[in-house]
Amino acid sequence: MKILGFNFTKINAEKYKDSLKDLQIKNEVDVPEVTEVKQDFFKTDEDLLSIKFTYNIIYSPEIAKIQTEGNMLVSLDSKTAKEIVKEWKKKELPEEFRISLINVIFRKAGLKALELEDEMNLPLHMQLPTLRKKEEKK
Repeated sequence: MKILGFNFTKINAEKYKDSLKDLQIKNEVDVPEVTEVKQDFFKTDEDLLSIKFTYNIIYSPEIAKIQTEGNMLVSLDSKTAKEIVKEWKKKELPEEFRISLINVIFRKAGLKALELEDEMNLPLHMQLPTLRKKEEKK
């Protein structure tokens, strides 16, 4: 799978309250649409798929919410693309493709979410590496 394009169509961050009591952070990823793209612009043996996605981070209980939506354009060999479109008609995706797709969404939308969390003074939804002083052995 080659990613030819990735763009956001919606970015929304809301903070409802400052209290972090009983904080729980939940990630939600959804792929509501996969469509085949008919084009004559690119001369290629591969097929193009347009994929819509949503990625939400929910801070419970009713503390904050970060919502992102967007589109991806991917290039795949014709056989794989046709299999994906066939499976999508049943609202399913082949496991290997689904995992790759969600990892791209996590990486791209997760970075945008980290930026928004920092600006809104929210706890980060993922652990970042930290440097610690080496403990002396006694």
